[in-house]
Amino acid sequence: MSSRVRRRFSSFHAPGLAYDAGPENANMPEPQEPAAPPDAESELKIYFLPNLMTAGNLFCGFVALTRIVQADLTSDAWIHDIRSALGFILLACIFDLLDGRLARWGGHESPFGREFDSLADIISFGAAPAFLVHRIVLKDVFAASPELGWFIASVYLICGALRLARFNCLAAMPNSTTSKEFLGFPIPAAAGLVSSITLFLLWFEEQDFNQGYWRYLLPVLMIFLSVMMVSKVRYPSFKSINLKTRRNFTKTVIAVLFVGVILVLREKILYWVLPLFFTAYLVYGFIRPHISREIIHEIEDEEDDEEEAPRASA
Repeated sequence: MSSRVRRRFSSFHAPGLAYDAGPENANMPEPQEPAAPPDAESELKIYFLPNLMTAGNLFCGFVALTRIVQADLTSDAWIHDIRSALGFILLACIFDLLDGRLARWGGHESPFGREFDSLADIISFGAAPAFLVHRIVLKDVFAASPELGWFIASVYLICGALRLARFNCLAAMPNSTTSKEFLGFPIPAAAGLVSSITLFLLWFEEQDFNQGYWRYLLPVLMIFLSVMMVSKVRYPSFKSINLKTRRNFTKTVIAVLFVGVILVLREKILYWVLPLFFTAYLVYGFIRPHISREIIHEIEDEEDDEEEAPRASA
């Protein structure tokens, strides 16, 4: 048999046949079994403290929903239940702020934490505010056509879910800028604005809330926030502000005095401060592109500026 025919036969492999092509294949390595895929669960990183805060966020959202369901609008005690629900939604905002801070301070940001946070947010900041406004306003305003009330509440919930899904997709992309700014109004801030204004209206009108015209502001606000959550307006995340961020003496004094006034006069000014705070953040997204970079750096206190000082002095 010629060498050409031998090479041609040596390249032929039929299933189930073992053909010895002679000494030409004597040094070829034997086929090996494919390596087993890595255990995905063993590589899943779940950090205790940040996810504990996220669980607290989810717990507050669930309790808020139960208080809204328990509220009997025909009795005089319904305002207490609604205020309690609003308090749990605002408390969920604090837990949501803490889970991200703890993850960044410890360097423990993970895909699991991001997904878990989004699932908690859709309950605490999507379903709970939507159900709240529907229960105390929309079901009475659209009593003749209840499907309109359902539609307005569901639009807020769906837009919030779309905003969270878009955020997760952008955060998973390389060179993502989600750590510095948000695309669209954040859903925790939207829920905080709805809850704080509802709390203010309950305080402002007390027992006449069901008959007051100011309550019609809530469905209009929800529709506007629904559009803002899926908009392309950019908002600062303020994630660069941490325990290592430096402040000059004047800013420190002002911050301490502000916190002290809030603690001392919380029962009198809390109803005003919270709506003003969330409204200012909402408006800031519109005026942000029109102000100078120096003012933006002063307000947002970006981490890059904080890191340049020690390098320059070294």
